[in-house]
Amino acid sequence: MQQCKTARYHLPGLFEFNEFYTLFLPLFYGQREWFYPWCDIASIYGAPGDCIWGGGRIESGGESSSARGIENVRALLARFGISARLTFSNSFLQEEHLSDKKCNELCKIFSEGCSSPVQNGVIVHSDLLLEYLKERYPDFYFVSSTTKVITDFTALTAELNRADFSYVVPDFRLNKRFSDLNSLNSSQKDKVEFLCNECCWTGCTERKLCYETVSRQILGEDCTHICTSPDGNRGYRFSEAMKNPEFISIEDIQNLYLPAGFSNFKIEGRSLGSALLLEFLLYYMTKPQYHIHVREALYLDNCLDLF
Repeated sequence: MQQCKTARYHLPGLFEFNEFYTLFLPLFYGQREWFYPWCDIASIYGAPGDCIWGGGRIESGGESSSARGIENVRALLARFGISARLTFSNSFLQEEHLSDKKCNELCKIFSEGCSSPVQNGVIVHSDLLLEYLKERYPDFYFVSSTTKVITDFTALTAELNRADFSYVVPDFRLNKRFSDLNSLNSSQKDKVEFLCNECCWTGCTERKLCYETVSRQILGEDCTHICTSPDGNRGYRFSEAMKNPEFISIEDIQNLYLPAGFSNFKIEGRSLGSALLLEFLLYYMTKPQYHIHVREALYLDNCLDLF
């Protein structure tokens, strides 16, 4: 069994948190001693809020969704050798949606020269969209979206064996199935990307419906989904996510996943706000004694009154 030496994080908010990353990425690579040496940033994922191919979450893009903003996003990640991943995981796309001008323009921008210095990718749910992108934008790599809600290990294995995908994000409820996960070969393990910090109730039976509702809303349908999970009305709380039996801690990454040959870890966080994103990055990437250093470097005003 080959042990992985580096945890490769896939972070949220490609457009939504661009201003945050403009400050954080120079800090991460310029003050490397503040951060764990065994981790790195492999990709940042997301989509502007007005992209009909989007799914999973409805993001805000702000200035980063403008033509100039989009180019700045692409350039920032290219500067640090980080892969940009367009999150196009809408599960209800039809043939008529494939010609969408906004989404195709995004693909053109992020596919141009994306093999140098780093290849960019697309997170997809729809096989219809996958085939379209493979033909029109062959320089992308593709990620099988967690919105497929793959909870059956046989189904996960089949998805990992698809040549179309460089990575597969299973449902978080497979995170601790070590008896099955350890049976995967090294090539399959390289493709598994674990969702670390999900707050959803492990007993939820409506997770796929929740994702489907978001896809319909993005396409302009008037529909809602009311979460029936215990405490679902409280929204996301990192403290609660840490109590989830499927939560992947930094100790789990170091002591269980990396020794077993797994290296890819996805951090949830789109639409949650940059303050919570910072807490994720402090927990998963920053040495405890340097938490205050990172906070001081990122806060725009040390005299800010929060209350």
